Order: sequence, then C-alpha cells, then structure tokens
Amino acid sequence: MTDGASPSISSRKEPKQARSEQLVADILAAAAQVLARDGARRFTTARVAEKAGVSIGSLYQYFPNKAAILFRLQKEEWDETGGMLRAILEDRTLAPRARLRAVVHAFVQSECEEAALRLALSDAAPLYRHAPEAREPRVAGTHAMAMFLEEALPGLATNRRTVASETIIGTLSAMGKRISEQPLDPAALAARSEALADMLCSYFDRLAEER
Repeated sequence: MTDGASPSISSRKEPKQARSEQLVADILAAAAQVLARDGARRFTTARVAEKAGVSIGSLYQYFPNKAAILFRLQKEEWDETGGMLRAILEDRTLAPRARLRAVVHAFVQSECEEAALRLALSDAAPLYRHAPEAREPRVAGTHAMAMFLEEALPGLATNRRTVASETIIGTLSAMGKRISEQPLDPAALAARSEALADMLCSYFDRLAEER
C-alpha cells in the first residue's frame, strides 16, 4: 500500500438508536474478522457487508469508504491500548519503575493476543495516517507517557521528557510489532518482554540520574 492523499475517514453519521448502534457494532465486528482473515490489501466494503449480513447501502450510511472503517478499528484499538497503559502509568500504588515495567509487559501481551488484526491494521495505516482525524489518537499514548515522566522525574527538563516519551512509546510500538510477527511459546514471549522491559527501565534509570 502506498501513501497518497487520504480520503475522508470520518463516519457519515453516528448511530442514535439501539438498532443503528447494533448495526454499526455488527459492521465493525465483521470488519475486524475480514481484516484478520484477508489482510489489508484484500479488505473491501463489499466483503465486510457480506460478512455482517447487511446491504452495502446500509454500510455506506455510516462509513463512506473502507478507509473510514479501518480507521475506526484502529482508533478503537488505540483507545483500548491507551486506556490500559494510562491506567498502569497512573497507578501510584506502584513505584514508577515498576509501572514502566508493567506497561511493557501489558503492551507486549496485548500486541500478541490479537496479532493478526493488529498487524493488518499496521499494513492499512497508509490509507489514513495523514488524515487530520488520525493525529489526536496517535499522540495520546505519548502524552500519557510524558505525564508519567513529569510525575516520576519532576526535575527532568521538559524537552528531555518529550524526547523520552516519544522514544519509549516508539520503541514499545516497534518492538511490540516485531515480537507479535513471530509465533512464540509463552516462555519465549516472556523472555523477550522481559528483555524489552530491562532496556527501557535502564533508560529510565539514566534519565533519573540527569535530574
């Protein structure tokens, strides 16, 4: 898939009744199955409508094109993952370093649990990555990490926190994707997750020394 001008990825309308909410839920559930089964290149609105058991016209009432459906799936994944990571990072019953380690393990586990869907969403990203709607959800994870670092390392310069949050989130995303691309038994997955946690915790320790 190649980059280009992004089509509109905003939903045409939001469901207001239980019946229409169920219709949208059915379309998105079918879309996730089609994407995981067929991949981003073979993903079409016609296949989604067929899988959901709805007419293509009903689908187009809510989603103008396949990019809008794919973005909605991606946004829901971002929201779910971001909420999980934010909850861990804000848990002050744990020491900051323990929170960071827990974030790494939780993120890697979530990436591997639905690897086929997440990898297909990554392949579909060129369809919507430049659209304005895609910016805010993408930066949410980096913002949560920056807030965590501000609390955990209050003496660290603002520009260093910004670089650190982008580095940690970027490393998590890249390594999580790479780990999920290979079939691993639980022990191998745990070993790689632990190695990633060790690396990022060492980076955190170095940041703490800079304060």
